[in-house]
Amino acid sequence: MSDSPARRVLQVSEITGAIKTILEEGFPDLTVEGEISNFRPASSGHLYFTLKDRTAMIQCVFFRGAAGSLSFQPRDGNRVRVRASLSVYPPRGAYQLILRSMHPVGKGDILAMLEERKARLHREGLFDRALPLPWFPATVAIITSPTGAAVRDILHVLRRRGAGVDVRILPVPVQGPESAPALARMIAHADRHRLGEVIVVTRGGGSLEDLLPFSEEEVLRAIGATTIPVISAVGHETDTALSDYAADYRAPTPSAAAEVLSAAEEEVHRRLSHAAGNIHREFRQRLELIGRRLERVSREELQYRFRNFAQPWYQRVDAAVEEVRSALRDRLTATARRLEVATERVESSSPLAALQRGYAILRDRQTGKIVTRAAQTVAGQDLEARMADGTIPLLRVERTMHEEL
Repeated sequence: MSDSPARRVLQVSEITGAIKTILEEGFPDLTVEGEISNFRPASSGHLYFTLKDRTAMIQCVFFRGAAGSLSFQPRDGNRVRVRASLSVYPPRGAYQLILRSMHPVGKGDILAMLEERKARLHREGLFDRALPLPWFPATVAIITSPTGAAVRDILHVLRRRGAGVDVRILPVPVQGPESAPALARMIAHADRHRLGEVIVVTRGGGSLEDLLPFSEEEVLRAIGATTIPVISAVGHETDTALSDYAADYRAPTPSAAAEVLSAAEEEVHRRLSHAAGNIHREFRQRLELIGRRLERVSREELQYRFRNFAQPWYQRVDAAVEEVRSALRDRLTATARRLEVATERVESSSPLAALQRGYAILRDRQTGKIVTRAAQTVAGQDLEARMADGTIPLLRVERTMHEEL
């Protein structure tokens, strides 16, 4: 039997906390330069993005209080210099920069290239078309990676909503040098062979570089040449590819594309209730813990601990709000479309529509009853003809030869 002491077993949270302390104490004030990618402003005012160079990248968080000092509007592709401290986001075990300030130092070549291509193709008219989506499509052709998150999200939503849609998955690589030619060929193939009443071109989220195939000119022209309506669902809510402009409908996420193609559910209420319950419960537990420690810490220590406590919850609240807003937007779009269809049906079946084509409604002026046959009238009877734009008083003067016969 060994006489050596038992090795201590650490919890994941202990390791993460130790790393967080080392990084925050070892790198409290850094100046870093790089290019912005995946810029995501939250409704709370916090800013999230990736700072990258040719060989590496790091996640950045710019909280609302500090971000209020910005003198410019950050965008993907901006080259910037930031002053920040290094920290860790424990729920993901990911290190990130917490920004104090940010200043522009240039514009990325990729974004400039995309802006030029967008403007040129817009002038050409490639983004002008808008084919209507079928209300209840029987078949849908999904062009994406067969193993990616996008196709799983779409199938999950369609299955959960019980949509009776025949889904045909057309596999292509969604990033890398072979992706754009494969996408263009598959779009043309799906259109030529009528593989679906709607074509969905989609992939999950990624960096600006990862999404580039969906902005290549050959892909945009393939979308513009189809006779079948195309939905572009590339990345997350804040991601944008030029396929969004060439397609007939832009869905902010793959799941949103599935919701457009299927019947609406009470998804908004479920998400809202679930998110609110989680936030309330975890905040209450954390606040109770903090309350027991308040007496033992200094003002400076209290500020430090509260900042570290609040940081992950700011990000979780932002994520929950974006999820709810996405569901609300999709529900409103579907409801508006149903109302439009119902209005068209009511107007087409109205009897007043016949009056616009030259018909009239004949009534007896005394009784107000509608006259449908000549035999219902007699000479000297007061009548009234209802036209599309008003009424005309009439007087029956004599019987016709046809009636006498």
